[in-house]
Amino acid sequence: MIPQQGNQPLLPKERNFEGGDSPAPNQHPAKRRKREDYNGNSSFEEQTTENEHRDGIKEEDNMLLDEQPASDIAPLKPTKWQSTIEKVVKAIVSIRFSQVAAFDTEGPETSEASGFIVDAKNGIILTNRHVACAGPFVGEAVCHDHEEVDVYPIYRDPVHDFGFLKFDPSKIKYMPVTQVELRPELAKVGLDIRVVGNDAGEKLSILAGSISRLDRNTPDYGDLTYNDFNTFYLQAASSTSGGSSGSPVIDIDGNAVALQAGGHTKAATDFFLPLDRIKRALQYVQRGEPVPRGDIQTQFVYRPFDEVRRLGLKAETEEKLRKENKDEIGMLVVETVLPEGPAHGKMEEGDILLTMNGQYITRFVPLEAMLDSNVGKDIDVVLERGGKTLELTVQVGDLHAITPDRYVEVGGSKLNEVSYQLARAYCVPCRGVYVSEPSGMFRLDGPDNGWIVKSVDDKDTPNLDTFIEVMKTIPDRARVPIVYYSIADTHTILVSVVQVDRHWSGFRLAVRNDKTGLWDYTDFGKPIPPRPIEPSTKRFIELDDSLGASKELIRCLVKVSYYMPCRLDGFPRNRKLGAGVIIDKERGFVVVARSIVPTAMGDLTITVADSLVIPGKVIYLHPTHNYAIVKYDPKLIGDTNVLSAPLSDKTLEQGHRVTLVAHNHNQRPVCLNTVVTDITCVTIPHNGTPRFRGINQDGITLDTPLALQCSSGLLASEDGKVQGLWLSYLGERNMNGHDNEYHLGLHISTLLPVLERLQRDEPVNLRSLDIELMPVQMAQASAMGMSDEWIRKVQDANHAKHQVFMIRRTEACSESRDVLKELDLILAVNGKVITRMYELDVQYEAEELEMTILRQKKEMTVKVKTTPISGAGTNRVVFWGGAVLQEPHKAVLQQSKSLPSKIYISARSKGSPAYMYGLVPTNWVTHINAVKVVTLDDLIQAVKDIPDNTYVRVRCVSFDNVPMMLSVKMVNHYFPLIDMVMDPNEECGWKKQTINTASS
Repeated sequence: MIPQQGNQPLLPKERNFEGGDSPAPNQHPAKRRKREDYNGNSSFEEQTTENEHRDGIKEEDNMLLDEQPASDIAPLKPTKWQSTIEKVVKAIVSIRFSQVAAFDTEGPETSEASGFIVDAKNGIILTNRHVACAGPFVGEAVCHDHEEVDVYPIYRDPVHDFGFLKFDPSKIKYMPVTQVELRPELAKVGLDIRVVGNDAGEKLSILAGSISRLDRNTPDYGDLTYNDFNTFYLQAASSTSGGSSGSPVIDIDGNAVALQAGGHTKAATDFFLPLDRIKRALQYVQRGEPVPRGDIQTQFVYRPFDEVRRLGLKAETEEKLRKENKDEIGMLVVETVLPEGPAHGKMEEGDILLTMNGQYITRFVPLEAMLDSNVGKDIDVVLERGGKTLELTVQVGDLHAITPDRYVEVGGSKLNEVSYQLARAYCVPCRGVYVSEPSGMFRLDGPDNGWIVKSVDDKDTPNLDTFIEVMKTIPDRARVPIVYYSIADTHTILVSVVQVDRHWSGFRLAVRNDKTGLWDYTDFGKPIPPRPIEPSTKRFIELDDSLGASKELIRCLVKVSYYMPCRLDGFPRNRKLGAGVIIDKERGFVVVARSIVPTAMGDLTITVADSLVIPGKVIYLHPTHNYAIVKYDPKLIGDTNVLSAPLSDKTLEQGHRVTLVAHNHNQRPVCLNTVVTDITCVTIPHNGTPRFRGINQDGITLDTPLALQCSSGLLASEDGKVQGLWLSYLGERNMNGHDNEYHLGLHISTLLPVLERLQRDEPVNLRSLDIELMPVQMAQASAMGMSDEWIRKVQDANHAKHQVFMIRRTEACSESRDVLKELDLILAVNGKVITRMYELDVQYEAEELEMTILRQKKEMTVKVKTTPISGAGTNRVVFWGGAVLQEPHKAVLQQSKSLPSKIYISARSKGSPAYMYGLVPTNWVTHINAVKVVTLDDLIQAVKDIPDNTYVRVRCVSFDNVPMMLSVKMVNHYFPLIDMVMDPNEECGWKKQTINTASS
């Protein structure tokens, strides 16, 4: 069995108790103790690019005062900086916030930052735009005396990195509410400053510096993310880092002269946003008026005179400008003109801006003042281009009109109109439907993000309103083509055929409401029911006659695609594709690997003969062996020449010749003759986050490297009988963060206990010992106390492989755990020596087994009860606070010693309360507000009456049995309490109930 890991295949081998190679060690990720996310990042860590980051404070850089010898400091006479800081800190707040949904350039995230009160009477806090969030915001501010108040955005600038948050000043009871005055005119080169903000929520931090530049062009934070433009930034050396976004930059008198915005990761350089336009916006907000913002969809940059001369600046123009302003050293130059914008066809890149409405414009503040005061009006612009003076008229547009304030949720994806931010970055027209969260039905082929939808079902979607109307006309589950392109590559048009999803997630419009701070939802109602599928007849391809009887087996293979709307049972992906084998064409039974169909919640489609796509459903998930049985309606394929796999009753052995008929990694058919190299019980290494893995089965390996490229198929004899399945196995996550995938064969006889019952229309009620086994060779068994007599019995029972099985794990809360212990050697079951894995199939029907075991060199016979096992998989899921809760699945039971409760956190959404407050996957919930909860019903009863927007105490136990107490705030508007139960009467197989909760 080989995992796909670069060009160096990794072979999990049998455990060698005398040293040498062994499977990957058990590694529990540190997240279980540190409450970190899947990537190992702490919940409040901000992402940064290699060169520049948005703000922050380093603990080692803390400075309260300029260093002075102790003898020079007069006793009881604090410096003026000290008194200034003591006054200012009362107006500075630490902001904990989440953007709960992907929107525009930003995905869902949770972080911490700073802000400061600029209007104590009205409760207005100034912070950065990337803190106030372009999308849905949830957050609170913590004051200097650690009082907490809810905050919500009332304004975020369309372009510049600032926004205002609103709070209720009356909620702050134990300290006076003060404010910091905005004094942009005081910012000068050489000014001594302090950056005062929070240090990742731990404490206040004050960093010293001095302003070195007033005319730095805006920093670049990377692609497909927020970037400021059309403004100067101030530059200083103060070495901030994560957490100080939104901190005030103050002078010695306690005035704010700038707003902390970003910094350089490789140098002690920080970037501050000037306050000129911020102060103007604040005045409008204080009056309760809209903030006028004008723009001509053109980006300018500031160039010094030496560069501007090379662009064709006339000498007399430079002389005139220098004479009028002796401090001027440069001019504004056109950097980008957006197609279809007001200036398109009039301005060009490299044009030098001279005047607007007769006023010389060489700086950004007068430029924006001119545009903001002329929204909807024409302005006269004079430029120089290549030494020639041009006069033109441009109409100023409304900047808010090209800044999206709404998005659509459909099929698990989120889409909004292309923003000015993105259009400017890639010089494309400011229009189109942008996929801000590429998941669900809009997880298209190609790069991970940056897609613009051109058409759906051959209907153009130039804007969001048209897109909504088109989606309303498409029935649920319809397969439609989507034409799209990447915003970074408008030359390449792509197409994907997707299945419309209106049954797992809703179809609704979210619109920003600056009065309440929430995004109001408008639901578009129930979908058009799926169209009936008409039966159709297709034909399979024909393989060459040289392949013999196996050429017909290509008619047994179908493609299986599975989409999972949420991540259950620890499975790391939402979408899988592979091959299945038809094992009963009359009943429509198909067997497929559980690495492709891991759970029963999802949309399953089966492609027959590469031509016919039909729906399927999961009917059995084997709890320990790596296969699932799914079903399609045979009537839908008409007279298509499918073939039921002819099953062989001959067991494959080492050295047997077989024919591999499979699909390769490109889903193309492969057929070749090869040899069985080995048949052994190889245990897939378990993952730190428990998830399904095949155990207690014999694996078949082949003598061909081509098998490593084939994820699914079958193994056939010379006469065309199927002797085994070729399957992919999900393995452990490696050190690079990728999942190992193994490939090996499975004896066809492994299916029979389940298949025969399904064919007889009987319920599949199997029983199990609930143990995990691994092979032990005779040398190790002898050292563990196995007698020569038992060794002879083993040798007589199996001439091909001398081995017994050791209990590697017992399941938590199982019947067998009270009798069997880990490291027991199984010698016989019901008097029969056990040397092959399939010989334990006797457990399927027996309620009790008599087992002869060897424990600590003592042979004993014990009675062991078996436990009924279900093939339904997880049949209930509760969504609460962004956490996905379920009963512990089998992989959890296998890797746990105990179960603190039956409420297991399987996953969580980014930007949710679960993510913000530390409800970590692999933890159990045991108490809600000191009330013990054991089952999912207990949890629903405990939380449904808790008022919205209030904290609830949640006691959790980590996977390593470390208890912890968390406080989690309810945000029912974005993360309601939902109960989903498997229900065969529902169209999608699951019944969804949104539970009414208490209001705030």
